[in-house]
Amino acid sequence: MRRRFATIVLLLACVLPVACVTINVYFPEAAAQKAAGQFVDKVLGGAAVPAHGEPPPEPGRNNPAAALLDLLVPSAHAQGADITVQTPQIQAIQARMQERFSTRLRAHFDSGALGFTRDGLVAMRDAAAVPLAQRAAVNAEVAAENRDREAVYREIALANGHADWAPQIRATFARQWIERARPGWYYQDSNSAWQRK
Repeated sequence: MRRRFATIVLLLACVLPVACVTINVYFPEAAAQKAAGQFVDKVLGGAAVPAHGEPPPEPGRNNPAAALLDLLVPSAHAQGADITVQTPQIQAIQARMQERFSTRLRAHFDSGALGFTRDGLVAMRDAAAVPLAQRAAVNAEVAAENRDREAVYREIALANGHADWAPQIRATFARQWIERARPGWYYQDSNSAWQRK
């Protein structure tokens, strides 16, 4: 009887750890970068060439380890490999941002008054570059832009069924806004210091 009990305990000890494996759905960074880049390009009015003059390499391209991972674990690696940014709510926010940028914000980026923050928002960098009579209106537009940015990061996370992805989506977008900034525009570096592209 003891021997049978010991065998059952041993069997359970071997089987239970396997049965308790959880599947983590990872944040699809490459897909998020691509989606964020397309979103940002549309808002800014077209694709910008990255600062180094070459398009960024496709993730996993010419990477034998990534190719081997795709072959060995296709379902785990592919799970969540796409990210949704095309819901009616997200498209409505994008349309507002595009219209606001082209008609009311772009000139202030061109003048250096506004810049992209390191956390995916817009900030007044140099209020003196905006005529005094226009400052209140520009500040109101920046506030509206930042509300829409906060909303779009949250909506993308929700559209993908992962509210917990919002910080990663925000960080991905922050990098894309800065990467796609036009020459002469300002952005914050990792230390929150303003840099000119």
